[in-house]
Amino acid sequence: MPKKPIYTSPQEAEAAFYEALARGDLEAMMTVWAEDEEVVCVHPGGPRLTGYALVREGWRHIFEGGGRLKVQLLALSTVHGPFSAVHSVIEQIAAAGQKQLAAPVVATNVYVRGALGWRMIVHHASPVPPSSIGDAPQILH
Repeated sequence: MPKKPIYTSPQEAEAAFYEALARGDLEAMMTVWAEDEEVVCVHPGGPRLTGYALVREGWRHIFEGGGRLKVQLLALSTVHGPFSAVHSVIEQIAAAGQKQLAAPVVATNVYVRGALGWRMIVHHASPVPPSSIGDAPQILH
């Protein structure tokens, strides 16, 4: 098994996550995830997947069609600490080669820093109506 890369920042881990998503590359996707039974992934409209094996199986199921995706990130909001980071983004996703975008998806990505660099521990994505994208307040409480 090839050695996992060391992501030196949550931004680097997130870039690798979205690159793997766009390519439909399961092995690259799983290099981003912490190999931990506490990881959690929720795909839009899907169940809560807990643990590395279930998260991997969820991504395998999504990627098994072999299609590539075009992913555009909007409205990134981040909170960073020395050992954790939370990123909230709006994902605009379309099949590669198509101009028609799917409904936007709001995603929360949580990363932790450990001995092997930054790794994802939570990805929670939910569809939202397109009209609500600009309605979110820009002030944090």
